[in-house]
Amino acid sequence: MISEITQGQLAGLHLTGRPLVICDVDEVIVHFTRDFEDYIGLHGLWLDTSSFALNGNIRQRETNAPAPDAQVAELIGSFFETRTRHMQEIDGAVAALLAFGERADVVLLTNLPHTAGDHRRENLKSHGLPYPVVTNSGPKGPAIHALAARAANTTVFIDDSPAFIASAHEFAPEVHLVHFLHDQRFARHIDPLDYVALRTDSWAEARPFVMSLISTMPGA
Repeated sequence: MISEITQGQLAGLHLTGRPLVICDVDEVIVHFTRDFEDYIGLHGLWLDTSSFALNGNIRQRETNAPAPDAQVAELIGSFFETRTRHMQEIDGAVAALLAFGERADVVLLTNLPHTAGDHRRENLKSHGLPYPVVTNSGPKGPAIHALAARAANTTVFIDDSPAFIASAHEFAPEVHLVHFLHDQRFARHIDPLDYVALRTDSWAEARPFVMSLISTMPGA
């Protein structure tokens, strides 16, 4: 269930035995929706936020008809190819992750085309983040399970996607889950998940909560 490319990246990671923080990137560390809306606007499209989805919610500005799924997939691919290197930080993300890195191993687990992985690494380094970036495809649970099994200490996973949070709970139920929903236009459509340790929309709240988890465990 883990692609060969992702398996290779996971195998190359060195974990120290300290706590482990696994963090998503889009809409958690850097703005995605804001930049994507700008990008599709150049193609005569707009993003309908009446439900939590992209397919069916990207609409033609002139007719309001939804863009075909094939066009949406093409737009997402071209967006990541052209815009990934320039994506901007969500307030507080970098400072929080650097603070985590003083007490824990940090791995950035991101679903985007593997071909855009180096663009993502370049962008995150430009924001001052030195952590390894693992590109993934499909559910994140198997990769989180593989990482948590090697951590030998508490593991925290931070993501905005309810599907990825659910996948993490399925494959690695021992992991502490932080559901980070920065964009309230989409957050309002998502019911609370009872297995989530914290649901939040800001790093001002997420940072002290994660620090409390990684500071109180053995080996921190």
